[in-house]
Amino acid sequence: MGSITYEAAATPTRAELVELYDAVGWSAYTRDPDRLVAAVNASLRLITVRDDGELIGLARLVGDGHSIVYLQDILIRPTHQSRGIGREVFQRLFAPFEDVRQKVLITDDEPAQRAFYESMGFREASSLEHPIRTYVQLG
Repeated sequence: MGSITYEAAATPTRAELVELYDAVGWSAYTRDPDRLVAAVNASLRLITVRDDGELIGLARLVGDGHSIVYLQDILIRPTHQSRGIGREVFQRLFAPFEDVRQKVLITDDEPAQRAFYESMGFREASSLEHPIRTYVQLG
């Protein structure tokens, strides 16, 4: 591991995005690279992570930034996982939005992901003091 850098609002190239999303197995995003680029460009906040210039991760929020922010994507190249990079990018991403009431994410039912998000202060909606329902329509 070389020199890790974090940068806000530095949009990766189309090729970098496709390669990174493919590296973590998110092929649903890479089937339409133009849509992926447009989505990343429309993010409320974007943090990229590079190792000696190579894109190794990114995280992005969508939302209004006042009443809600939604963690749309956080991905770290498998070769760089479990080194604290995800935690660092997560904290940098949410830092400007500490006072926003609703911070939301939807993720796979995978124990490591659950443990990570819970370590970052997130809870499943059903386990809250006043449980709420979450509805999703995936197309």
